[in-house]
Amino acid sequence: MLDHSMKMNPAYFETHFRRQTSWDDWPHEFAIITAYATTGETWTDLRNRDADQMLEAELRKRSTWVRRLTGYSPTSDHSEPGWAVAMSFEEACDIGQTYWQDAIYFVYDNALSVSFCNELRKPVEVGPFRERVHELPRRLE
Repeated sequence: MLDHSMKMNPAYFETHFRRQTSWDDWPHEFAIITAYATTGETWTDLRNRDADQMLEAELRKRSTWVRRLTGYSPTSDHSEPGWAVAMSFEEACDIGQTYWQDAIYFVYDNALSVSFCNELRKPVEVGPFRERVHELPRRLE
């Protein structure tokens, strides 16, 4: 059996997530999808924002539970806004592929996994999800 984790970017396994507002209505299963430049590519800020807005619109048509969630590396400065969305694993991978993503995250009963979006799609366990979710501090007005 092929171990897909051996081909994945190691950064996928250290990712944590930030949210700007608190919510506790986590669905039983959901995906985390981004539309920013895929691994190894550089896009303009405008292209990233446009892709993100298109992804949000598409996700809101497909699901009633869509939340902003930003993935980040605790060991580097890299962060990338994305969307947590209640949908199936296969549908999430298809959307990720449509938006030129290398991989998506998927959460099932608080178990976080990562998967390629292409023909190698298969969830690879990362660890408990909620331990990796942090809230941004509120700004003082």
